[in-house]
Amino acid sequence: MENIGKESLEWHYKMKGKISVEARCTVKNRRELSIAYTPGVAEPCLEIQRHPERSFELTRRWNSVAVITDGTAVLGLGDIGPEAGMPVMEGKCVLFREFAGIDAYPLCIRSKDVDEIVRTIYLISGSFGGINLEDIAAPRCFEIEDRLKEICDIPIFHDDQHGTAVVVGAALLNALKIVGKDISSIRIVISGAGAAGISICRLLMRLGAKDITLVGRKGIIVPDLEGITEPQREMAKITNPDRRRGGLADAVSGADVFIGVSAPGILKPESIKTMNPDPIVFPMANPVPEIMPDLALEAGARIVGTGRSDFPNQINNVLAFPGIFRGALDCRASAINEEMKIAAARALAAAVSEDKLCGTNILPAPFEEGIADKVAAAVTEAARASGVARV
Repeated sequence: MENIGKESLEWHYKMKGKISVEARCTVKNRRELSIAYTPGVAEPCLEIQRHPERSFELTRRWNSVAVITDGTAVLGLGDIGPEAGMPVMEGKCVLFREFAGIDAYPLCIRSKDVDEIVRTIYLISGSFGGINLEDIAAPRCFEIEDRLKEICDIPIFHDDQHGTAVVVGAALLNALKIVGKDISSIRIVISGAGAAGISICRLLMRLGAKDITLVGRKGIIVPDLEGITEPQREMAKITNPDRRRGGLADAVSGADVFIGVSAPGILKPESIKTMNPDPIVFPMANPVPEIMPDLALEAGARIVGTGRSDFPNQINNVLAFPGIFRGALDCRASAINEEMKIAAARALAAAVSEDKLCGTNILPAPFEEGIADKVAAAVTEAARASGVARV
């Protein structure tokens, strides 16, 4: 990791940015200038004034996404500030372009004030077809997304929450096929009760899970636990049906699935040994997972998936967000709703053929051709069926 970090720093100095603007037309003579700019450009301006929705047809808005952060939860680095978050936002824009052909623009906001952030994003939302919120700390991220959904007429998607949840959902659906268990009859433990953990929990419940226990820094999340956030308190009402108390080891005992979006090294081999037969373990903390895969397998885990590319079963958001936004933009969706996320998860799971599905291959590879297209098609179909598609 130290070597790749040094190489990346040198590369970034050399590149001076990972994205640039490229003109889609030429301006090499007076006529081309008059059509692309003044005086001819006045006519499409007036057309949009008369019919604002035609901004999607007469400008690049139809294929544009803003990638927005306040710099408070950047990767595993924490609150490093908006400018320091820019390399990550630029990288995310590259992934949008490379995997889904979407034009994405990094925007880093110098504020931690929810009202300011919401107002800023709303004011610029007319320039884009969708908004990807990125690396915004919980619990502020929940309120920002919820309020923007209420006032914006384009999709608002916090990828740290929903992209992660979609890929975890797909991975779990396929892992359960291998071990022969049904999602409605298993016990799931999620370590990490922040944005990603709560979103994973909600999506798995929509997929049919009935018994999920959330574990945060203060232990198993229960309604009367002191110091938890309001979103955690709300989740406590619908999770942990056995009303267990204690720490991670207490939660994991007798569980079928462990999902980690928390901290390195906190899941011990002896805890895996207390899980039900054929346990599924997804330790996804980056760069160091909750338990290393070799230790998890030695302790009895049947299937292991991490967030890293150097182990089998990488659970990576890049499998989800490009296709989700591609599908939403293609049908000019007004939102990315739960039906669209479920469709994306099922499409990702189905992308692994039955003959290739095994303990070390529960998800398609990020570079496998056509994955974003499959997800996009499923998302567009769900958008139309649920009434949020506009074309």
